[in-house]
Amino acid sequence: MSTFEELKRRAAKAAVPRSLSESAHCATVGAAPETHRGDIFVGACIDTWSSLGFCAEHAAAAAMLTAGQNEIKRTVAIHHSGQVLAPAGVPRVHHPTVPSNLDTQTLVNNTDTATLRELLPHRWHAD
Repeated sequence: MSTFEELKRRAAKAAVPRSLSESAHCATVGAAPETHRGDIFVGACIDTWSSLGFCAEHAAAAAMLTAGQNEIKRTVAIHHSGQVLAPAGVPRVHHPTVPSNLDTQTLVNNTDTATLRELLPHRWHAD
C-alpha cells in the first residue's frame, strides 16, 4: 500500500495546466485515489466556459470504475501550485459505489486527514 506522499506525487504529476481551446482548459487540479487493492488511479479536471467539465476526482473515479474497482482506501487532490485541496461536494461520487467509501481517508491539507463520512455527514439521497 502507498502513502499520502505517493498519492500527492501522482496527483501533482497530473496537475499540469494546459489549454484545450479558447473556451476550455484542463489539469489545474489532479486527484489520486488508492483502492483497497493498493492500485492508484489518477485524474485531472476539465474546465469549460459552458460548465460541462468535471473535477479531477470524477476523472479518477471513472478510471477506477472502468478498471473494475470501487473501494477506496485513501485519496488526495492537488492544485497545480502544489497545494493540497480539501474535497468539495463532488467526492460524494465515491461513496455510492460502496458504503465503506464513507470511511475513505482524505488528505484535506498537507498534514490533516478526515474521512468522507466526517466531511459529508448528510446523505444526498434517500435510503
